[in-house]
Amino acid sequence: MTVSVSSASPARPRTAPVDARRWPDVADLPRTSPLRTAVAERLVRRALGRLPLRVRLGGGEPVGRGGPFMEVHEPRRFFRRIGHSGLIGFGESYMAGEWEARDLVGVLTVLAENADSLVPGTLHRLRGAWATPQPAEHRNTAENAQANVSHHFDLSNELFALFLDETLSYSSGLFRGFPAEPQLLAAAQHRRIDRLLDRANVTAGTQLLEIGTGWGELAIRAAQRGARVLTVTLSREQQTLARRRIRRAGLEDRVTVLLRDYRNVLGRYDAIVSGETLEAIGAEFWPDYFMALDRLLAPGGRVALQTITMPHDRMTASRSTHTWIQKYIFPGGMVPSAEAIEQVVGGCTALRVAARDSFGPHYAETLRLWRERFTERAADVGALGFDETFRRMWTFYLAYSEAGFRSGSLDVQQVLLTKDVPVS
Repeated sequence: MTVSVSSASPARPRTAPVDARRWPDVADLPRTSPLRTAVAERLVRRALGRLPLRVRLGGGEPVGRGGPFMEVHEPRRFFRRIGHSGLIGFGESYMAGEWEARDLVGVLTVLAENADSLVPGTLHRLRGAWATPQPAEHRNTAENAQANVSHHFDLSNELFALFLDETLSYSSGLFRGFPAEPQLLAAAQHRRIDRLLDRANVTAGTQLLEIGTGWGELAIRAAQRGARVLTVTLSREQQTLARRRIRRAGLEDRVTVLLRDYRNVLGRYDAIVSGETLEAIGAEFWPDYFMALDRLLAPGGRVALQTITMPHDRMTASRSTHTWIQKYIFPGGMVPSAEAIEQVVGGCTALRVAARDSFGPHYAETLRLWRERFTERAADVGALGFDETFRRMWTFYLAYSEAGFRSGSLDVQQVLLTKDVPVS
């Protein structure tokens, strides 16, 4: 979905310099060769000229074939960043205020829809030679996983409360129709949670394990059905608030919230649910994750997962490279493909994929609602101590994610895994 806008220049929003101690790679230009910058400029200019965009570079005449308008205030810095680190540099340039777009989602959607044609095939094949590898310290080992989770989820409970609905659900709602309305988001979240619990057949007496507590809404809904819930998280902030919300709901006797890695959970459970945890684990550890589910699930039990997915060829191409999302938002993460899930489950476990369904457009609408509220509450975000660069980073993150779902380069699925009862 794209929206055409006027080609009038967006006003430059930055009013404060970038804090070099907090954002060193945004405050300072990267060191890179003039040749690499020149090649990046040539490729980008050529690509932009073919796209349904209007792009003004440094006050010149706009290029492109019409559509959402993008203003590059500082082309020299813009091309240098892209020449050094590709899409990471593109995002850092936005964080620095070097380019702007009134319809940011529209611009990013066009780029996502045309991602395969932006770079010539020859350079795609050479990706491994120039792309930045993922840092070793971001691997989701048992030693690193909590720090990676904390980087995002321990920012501030108050920050998330500013743009999420009252359920504090940080996942896609499931709406009855579009366009989605802000006042219906909480009901949409309950609809999505209830569908996940129904898939896992969670009823009165179910011994339920949840991997990835969030702020406790799913555990509360399950306990209200009469289930007994163990829910685990690696976020101290989430654990604290989830326990408080469970206590306020009068469900402390039915729900236990532990600060624990999925690899260290013990016991056997009738059902396991996990909402968008797989993406945070990293491809290297997907076998460990699914083998843990196999070990923890009782025979005849059911696992209901919700996960973001991407096309298999894109996942394979980006599997070993470092992305802007990994650097700034979710260190160590990797979005799987549906095929990758099937391969790992079939190759490492006694589980089988019994059902799946997709609802990517609902995530696009959820992200729109979050982004609009985040923008409306910018002053409150600043009052919590988050600077202008952080606010631009999160605006880009929410818009980038929304564009992924609108373009079809991202999807979200609920997946049912079952485990047969052994024949005696």
